[in-house]
Amino acid sequence: MTYCVAMCLDQGLVCLSDSRTNAGVDHINTFRKMTVFERAGDRVLVLMSAGNLAITQAVISLLREHAAVQDRDSLWNAPTLFECARLVGEIIRGVHRQDAEALKQFGVDFNASFILCGQIGDEPPRLFNIYAAGNFIEASIDTPYFQIGESKYGKPIVDRIVTSKTSLDEAAKCALDELRVARHLSVDWDNPYFDMIHKEWGASLRKVFNALPDPDWARWPATEQAPPARIEVVS
Repeated sequence: MTYCVAMCLDQGLVCLSDSRTNAGVDHINTFRKMTVFERAGDRVLVLMSAGNLAITQAVISLLREHAAVQDRDSLWNAPTLFECARLVGEIIRGVHRQDAEALKQFGVDFNASFILCGQIGDEPPRLFNIYAAGNFIEASIDTPYFQIGESKYGKPIVDRIVTSKTSLDEAAKCALDELRVARHLSVDWDNPYFDMIHKEWGASLRKVFNALPDPDWARWPATEQAPPARIEVVS
């Protein structure tokens, strides 16, 4: 179970990711889903991953190996974020060529998705969503954020709140600014701010729910079949 979100805002970039890979009650694994490539004053890139952990780790490992070779195309010498996204896509396709058929024989789908964002030199901050096929799309003013993994939990909130005008403090705990990582915070269950949000969120939901009026059953005539595009309610 993974959830990652990145936002390209007027004030900068914001990235958040969880570390859970298994949502079971008795067995929970954690792996970091966020990888930072940073060279202060030159570039800072953040890569977040979701999907099959073996596949995403293979992609990240190959990116690091390429980055360690001076004369090889890598995230360190790509001139733009677009070229960085192309490089990640090429490596994903390479892993697919090597492993997809063997995984298929064991009934395992080639499932991997990535979010890449950052800034290189004077280029403005950019944000890309990279798919398992290696193709990608870029964020825009109309869609300033991407989510991967189990987005059904965070998507309703982000859809309603986040715009390009949203401030960094409102948007996230991890921000990119001035070609360096300005703030990087790991939040766990012992974090007092997280605990406060957890309690306040639950209390706010109960408050909103209690404020809703009870259904007026007398005004709703019973029907054998609910009409299309309506909700059937029994009590």
